Amino acid sequence: MGLETLLLAALGGALIGLLLTLFGGGGSVLATPWLVYVVGLTDIHAAIGTSAAAVAVNAVAGLAGQARAGRVKWPCATVFAIAGLAGALIGAQLAKQVDGTALLRWFAFAMIAIAVSMLIPRKGEGDPGVRLTGPMVFKLAPVGFGTGLAAGFFGIGGGFLIAPGLMAATGMTLANAGASSLVSVSLFGSATSLSYALSGQLVWPLFGALVLGGLVGTLVALPLARRLSSRAPLARMMFVAMVIAVAFYILAR
Repeated sequence: MGLETLLLAALGGALIGLLLTLFGGGGSVLATPWLVYVVGLTDIHAAIGTSAAAVAVNAVAGLAGQARAGRVKWPCATVFAIAGLAGALIGAQLAKQVDGTALLRWFAFAMIAIAVSMLIPRKGEGDPGVRLTGPMVFKLAPVGFGTGLAAGFFGIGGGFLIAPGLMAATGMTLANAGASSLVSVSLFGSATSLSYALSGQLVWPLFGALVLGGLVGTLVALPLARRLSSRAPLARMMFVAMVIAVAFYILAR
């Protein structure tokens, strides 16, 4: 694997880290198209497995910061994540049985859904002191399983589904849901990438380049995030438009 290939992968990781830091989600969905169309990885399944591993690492890094800030509702997040783990493993196994071209087409539709979901306004109100109860478990588990299934199938973090699911099932605040969702994103990404790694469909050098690039992108984005705070709606619209454009490019190909 040449230096140029690794540099392209690192550049993609930097872009994804930048977008994740600026918009709080959605950027990782660009990892698979970047590996396929820019880096030139011809094995679609390997691209999905490799990107899922990078997503997991990014999520763990974000989770560490949120945990230190005390925003993670661990009992609720754990129930959701454990239920979703089974879904993620099943989803990854199903995806490996699907033809790569067809899988990429479905991935494009998932990108459009993620982009549209980012335009939906979410209320920040909720109960910051929410605690796990018996009835909550029966709400969290099925939503977690379904989300994990989608995350495993497409090799994405699934945060755009996890945070609303946590809010609907528990009544927690948006800030707590966003922080708690990283538990599931970490676990789903790890399970998906492990499934692909066991099948020999994870490219470790590209994974390392994505992660290192993502670290650089995150560091660059931190000062930019403060500058863009007053123009956040416009910036988000531009990002959504970019994701949809990439999705239509995939469908056209």
